[in-house]
Amino acid sequence: MNPIALIEKHYPPGSTTHRILLQHSEQVAEKAVIIANRMPKTAVDTDFVREAALLHDIGILFTAAPLLGCKGTLPYLCHGIKGRELLDAEGLPRHALVCERHIGVGLSAEEIVRQKLPLPVRDMLPLSLEERIVAYADLFFSKNPAKLGFERSVDKVRNSLARHGEDKVVIFDKWHERFGG
Repeated sequence: MNPIALIEKHYPPGSTTHRILLQHSEQVAEKAVIIANRMPKTAVDTDFVREAALLHDIGILFTAAPLLGCKGTLPYLCHGIKGRELLDAEGLPRHALVCERHIGVGLSAEEIVRQKLPLPVRDMLPLSLEERIVAYADLFFSKNPAKLGFERSVDKVRNSLARHGEDKVVIFDKWHERFGG
């Protein structure tokens, strides 16, 4: 499976969106692979982590995110479920779940209902070690063109998550203890 070829099937090389998506995804993949390589070899599928990290944001093209060159109609929050749909259609169900479950530190069905989020009502929480590694690595990198290429500090990640509740910070801190260092 060639994740770059799959990205290029949906994102024309040379386009703004292709450039932003690829740079962001490569940064996430690099960090995720470093983390995976620190885990016991039998615990994590490093090749899958790399592929999933490269593909985790493939659904952004369906969203209305002009800063990223995305001309879709959906709220940006929907990029995870659209990525899942796209990768399910490609016959990549494990990769598809990473797309759906990588938003922040995950979303519960209860949160989706309580916050009236424009998402299907189901748990979208990273469950496998590989899903958690990709979600964790993603928290450190923005797709915002002004911030592209820069890694956020742990404190900036915590502050960003704190806006969504202290429970999100607690999850991040557990991940950071396991993956961060």
